[in-house]
Amino acid sequence: MNTAASPEGEDRSAPPEGAAVTAPARQAVTAAPWSALRRYTDARIALGRAGHSTPTAAHLALQQAHASARDAVHLPFDADGVAAGLKALGLSTLLLHSAAADRATYLQRPDLGRRLGEPSLQALAAWRAGLDAGDEAAGFDLAIVVADGLSALAMHQSAVPMVAALQARLQADPAGWRLAPVAVVEQGRVAVGDDVGAGLGARCVVVLIGERPGLSSPDSLGIYMTWAPRPGLTDAARNCISNVRPAGLAPDIAAARLHALLSAARERGYSGVDLKDESEAGATLAMDEPAAGFLLPRG
Repeated sequence: MNTAASPEGEDRSAPPEGAAVTAPARQAVTAAPWSALRRYTDARIALGRAGHSTPTAAHLALQQAHASARDAVHLPFDADGVAAGLKALGLSTLLLHSAAADRATYLQRPDLGRRLGEPSLQALAAWRAGLDAGDEAAGFDLAIVVADGLSALAMHQSAVPMVAALQARLQADPAGWRLAPVAVVEQGRVAVGDDVGAGLGARCVVVLIGERPGLSSPDSLGIYMTWAPRPGLTDAARNCISNVRPAGLAPDIAAARLHALLSAARERGYSGVDLKDESEAGATLAMDEPAAGFLLPRG
């Protein structure tokens, strides 16, 4: 600050006589005392407050997250691009479509997303009829379905890495796994895997699908495994692994858990509520400071 005196010898840094003195500005946002916990989660915790309200930055971030979730639901599914990524792994693919003709129908009629459309059913039947007698008799141990679900973003981002991680484990398994072509299904829901698995004659089906976007996770991929797939099964017959995404469960950890479930299902002949995840993959989450909780002081 310039404190030079005026030609008359007055100090210009001093307020004029009789002028009001302004108090120092108060901090607009009051931080939450547990804000350090935010590094452990994407959830909206410890946002602080501005008076009795949410801080402006937090409010704008919530609006942006809501817009991102809506965008994830309505983002068109690049089935050809995903199929190309799978083919680069050396896998053959089938492009299929559910009975929901478009996105609007898919969102309004969940039941139509749970089954294949008639053209896709016919395509599956024709493909299977073209198999050699030996291949038809051998059947497939596993069918993998990649469906857009409620987040095409999740599938564009994580479907191919997830399949690659699972493929590596299956190829290293001494028991061997005979894979059906990967079905890439547009406008699909979880149960569409039952039609695909039955149509391919697979003993087990794994559905990779975009999960319903959350306000902190518009890009989460879910995995659903069903032994002996057939139309009419309920979710009680499935095992689920969720939150596969860059900020969540890594594909290699998810693949380890899935491989363990697949091996157990093949050994026991069932999946679902009676089959528990007994693997240790991903059971422990690394924490920077695991020794104490935020409610208790450190000794």
